Amino acid sequence: MFNKRYYHYFCVYVLLCLLFSFNVQAKKRCKPLLEKLHQIQSLQRSSYSLKRGQSLRAREDKARDKWWQCEHPSYGKSKQVKLTSKKKKKQKASKKKAYASHAKKKNKPLAFNFKAKKYANSPFKTDRAIALKSSYQGKMQQAWLNFYQQPEQCLKPKAISTFAYCSEYRIAQKRVFEQSYKE
Repeated sequence: MFNKRYYHYFCVYVLLCLLFSFNVQAKKRCKPLLEKLHQIQSLQRSSYSLKRGQSLRAREDKARDKWWQCEHPSYGKSKQVKLTSKKKKKQKASKKKAYASHAKKKNKPLAFNFKAKKYANSPFKTDRAIALKSSYQGKMQQAWLNFYQQPEQCLKPKAISTFAYCSEYRIAQKRVFEQSYKE
């Protein structure tokens, strides 16, 4: 019915169809992981605090690794074995360092000046007092302090838009104060 040449073509065709269908199935299996990665990336585009940003970055890295391993299963396994042994070595080393630093802290005197060590190489290191100059002096300063009431949202602004609003609000209040003070 089939001659040998057509039989070989038929076998190759069937194998290609099977391989292609497995690839499509693998893509379908990995699609939820890819969607989760995109969801985390969209969360990163919105405003967030430093702590939230670090956790989002960690979640994104983990989601990307899971998706990548799903897309390339043979690639991830050989690398994963090497990484785990390296991770174990690093964890052991970090535990030793943590224990050593903990032991050193126990033996340190309480009067040790941490700030001096922390800011020793800082370009802003100075022994001089910091002088802050106010916009107003004397009675005018007291009148300003009585006049200006800072909005609650300006106490600890977390977004740049809030900070900008607070700055503009303060400038506008200064203008109103100066006009009313002259009168």
